[in-house]
Amino acid sequence: MSTSATETNAVQWDSEQYLRFRDERTQPSRDLAAQLPPDDGTVRHVLDIGCGPGNSTAVLRERYPQAEILGVDNSPEMIDAARKARPDIDFALFDASNQADFDALPHDFDVVFSNACIQWVPDHPHLIPAMLGLLRRGGMLAVQTPMNYEEPIHRIIAQVVQSPRYADRLPQQREFYNLTPPEYWELLHVSDLVADFRIWKTTYLHNLPSHEAIMDWYRGTGLRPYLQALPDDGERAEFENEVFHRVREAYPTQSDGSVIFPFPRFFLTAVRR
Repeated sequence: MSTSATETNAVQWDSEQYLRFRDERTQPSRDLAAQLPPDDGTVRHVLDIGCGPGNSTAVLRERYPQAEILGVDNSPEMIDAARKARPDIDFALFDASNQADFDALPHDFDVVFSNACIQWVPDHPHLIPAMLGLLRRGGMLAVQTPMNYEEPIHRIIAQVVQSPRYADRLPQQREFYNLTPPEYWELLHVSDLVADFRIWKTTYLHNLPSHEAIMDWYRGTGLRPYLQALPDDGERAEFENEVFHRVREAYPTQSDGSVIFPFPRFFLTAVRR
């Protein structure tokens, strides 16, 4: 989830909508957590940046049952949902685009984890070093971020948003702030803070029950800023219908009527020097 107020300060995130695909959204965090150091007693302090409603933070609790874990997010609604779901974990508001918020955190975490968050935060050449700076020497940064801009759903949303009907009514700024994989490689390679790192990419093939499920998925993320910008339910419905019509054409159905929904995601881990 988002932890930046810069891009999405007007967006009200909905934890219930987001968690309608809990298993699919949580699987990447499980795969990323599998790359973390073992629970051998040396991992005592863990930070989850962009914790959303706490589903990724719960994965960290499973990985490190005895550690002190802090989940942070810029959405009060998400933090409230996380606190209700996981009273055994600490949660706090945090803006990842604000250096002062980084300065206010401890700088001795054993693990700094971030699942599906940094795409909302600008200036990754500054953000990644700031995240690394929260680690003790030998600590690990672990990040997953969607890289599905070339998938049909993103091309469709961009086409509709930029069409004459909506171009002057909907935000046209860049939706995601991710760098390219080679840019992340170079950023980590030249960093004085990094002793070792890995990068990789995985495409998840989610089997969704219908085309409407794709729409429901994106109502919780990529469609949300645009739907919120439209003034009434009728116009939001018209916008959704235009996107939905194109989604049905772009994603073929399987023999049982379900839809395979490819979702590429990028991962990195880095050990603090």
